[in-house]
Parts: sequence; structure tokens; C-alpha cells
Amino acid sequence: MFAPLQSKVGQQIINHYNLETSKTDSILLYSENKGLKIKSTAALHIAKHLSFPNNMLTVFFIIPPFIRNWVYDFVAKNRYKWYGKQDACMIPTPDLKAKFID
Repeated sequence: MFAPLQSKVGQQIINHYNLETSKTDSILLYSENKGLKIKSTAALHIAKHLSFPNNMLTVFFIIPPFIRNWVYDFVAKNRYKWYGKQDACMIPTPDLKAKFID
């Protein structure tokens, strides 16, 4: 399930972990039994549940987080330059909308 940081659930997680939201412009992955994962660690934990070949990205867990997060930030900073940006907002389908908590 997904929740925007601005939602009630998102705000509860931010408050519980005392996150500085002005510095948090990344993906956050929260699990009740595993806690909060941020940036590259969150992305790799998500990749673990994807099908082949995407699940093979978990091999990057062997790289220290400070290096992985530097690469993550570099890609995030340049992704629109490399891949472009869509100007139109997507209207979510009912199936997609059902995946959001708030």
C-alpha cells in the first residue's frame, strides 16, 4: 500500500521516526515488523519482491549504504534530464486508487 508523506499515515510515520521532511525527498518503506527503510535500502527491499530480473538488484546490498545512497541521490537528481518528464498528471484507476492508504 502507498501513502503520501502529507497523509495522516505519512505524518504519523514522520512523527514517530522524527524525520526532517525538508530533507526527506526520497522513498520510504515502512513495515511494522522491520521498521523504516529509506532511499536505496527501501528501493532494494522493494526490488526483492519483484520478478526476475529486477529482484537481482538485491545483490547491491553488499555495497555500503553511504555509497548506495550517493548513487541513489545522483540518479534521483538527474532522472528527468536523462529520461524526460511527463507534463500530464495521471488519473488513477480504481484498482490503483485502492492501493493508497489515504
